[in-house]
Amino acid sequence: MARATSGWLRGFEPPPGRSGPPPGAVRLFCFPHAGGAASALRPLAQALAGTLDVLVAQYPGRQDRRLEEPLDDIGALADALSAEVAGRIEGPYALFGHSMGAVLAYEVARRLAADRGPAALVLSARGAPGPGPGPGRHDRLRTDDDIVRAVTRLGGTTPEVLRDPELREMVMPALRADYRALGAYAWRPGPPLTVPFTLLVGDRDPVVDVEQVERWGEFTTGGTRLHVFDGGHFFLDAHLAEAAGAIVAACRAGHASGAVTARR
Repeated sequence: MARATSGWLRGFEPPPGRSGPPPGAVRLFCFPHAGGAASALRPLAQALAGTLDVLVAQYPGRQDRRLEEPLDDIGALADALSAEVAGRIEGPYALFGHSMGAVLAYEVARRLAADRGPAALVLSARGAPGPGPGPGRHDRLRTDDDIVRAVTRLGGTTPEVLRDPELREMVMPALRADYRALGAYAWRPGPPLTVPFTLLVGDRDPVVDVEQVERWGEFTTGGTRLHVFDGGHFFLDAHLAEAAGAIVAACRAGHASGAVTARR
C-alpha cells in the first residue's frame, strides 16, 4: 500500500516479514520513467525496505493524481521535485531515476547542489545529455501512434493496455506530456556535480547504449561506477536484487574517482 507523504512523494509499506528503515537510514528519492507512476517502483522500494528510507515521486496526471494536468516540461518538473525533496531532507539522502526519471534526478541534484546536495546519484537506463536530441529521438514523436510504438518498443507497458481504447485513453495524457517534456529537454551548461554517480543499463536496451551511459562521467568530478545488466530498457524487472544491491552500495559509501564496470 502506498502512503502519501506529500503531494508529490509516496512511501510503500515493507513486504510481510520485513521491517522499515533503521534509524538514520539514507533517504532515497526515486523518480519513475516516462508514463510511469509511483507504483512502477514499488518492487524496488520493497527490495530496499529495511535498508534505505525510500520515497517515490508521483507525477501529476496519474493514479491518485490523475485529475491533475500533467506537466510537459522537465524544468518545471525538476523545480517542483527539488522543492519537495528539499522539504524532506532530514539527514543523508540520495537520488535514483530510471529513464526519464534519471534526467529528473540529475536536474534535481543540480538544483540542490549549492545548498545541500545528495550523497549519491543513481542513474538508470538513460544516456548522458548532449547538444542534440536525447536517446530515443523523442522530438520525432508527434502523434499518439508514434508514442505507442515507442513505448511498445521499450516493453514497459503491457500491450493489452495500449490496445484497449479505454485503457489507452487513461494512460495517454501522461505519456503525451512526458514525451513532450523529453522531446523539448535541452541540457544547459553548468559546472559538474561533485557527487559520485552510479550508472545502471541493460546491454540490450533498444534506445540507450552503454557508451551513452558512460558519458555521464563527464558531468561529475565525484567518479562513476557502471553496472551493465543482461536485458533491455526495463532490466530492473529481472535483476531487482542486483540493482538494489548496487543502489545500497552507492548510498552507503559513494565511490572513488574513476569508472568501474560490473557486468551481470
